[in-house]
Amino acid sequence: MPHYMLRWQFSQSAVKALIDKPHDRMRPATALIEGFGGKLLSYHMAFGEYDGFGICEFPDRIAVAACSMKAASTGAFSRFETTPLMTTAEAEQAMQRAKTTNVSYQAPNA
Repeated sequence: MPHYMLRWQFSQSAVKALIDKPHDRMRPATALIEGFGGKLLSYHMAFGEYDGFGICEFPDRIAVAACSMKAASTGAFSRFETTPLMTTAEAEQAMQRAKTTNVSYQAPNA
């Protein structure tokens, strides 16, 4: 299954709720992801621009988009992003295709 990185920034009200009643958010995240046919591989809280991120598998782009929409629709996040990931083997295939495909591209400033 394809892999995706989910990154989020909690809304101010969600942070307040977490401080008022500290609890682990991995279980609800797992249930949400599994509800769309996915699998949570890794879940982390973070400092900086994002409050957390997860690495997931989903059967297809529709499933991950629906999952992301469901999470974002709750109002718990001021920011929720989904990034498709590729394996190093897939990246190498892309590099090879870029090398061997005979097509030209003219930059806008050329």
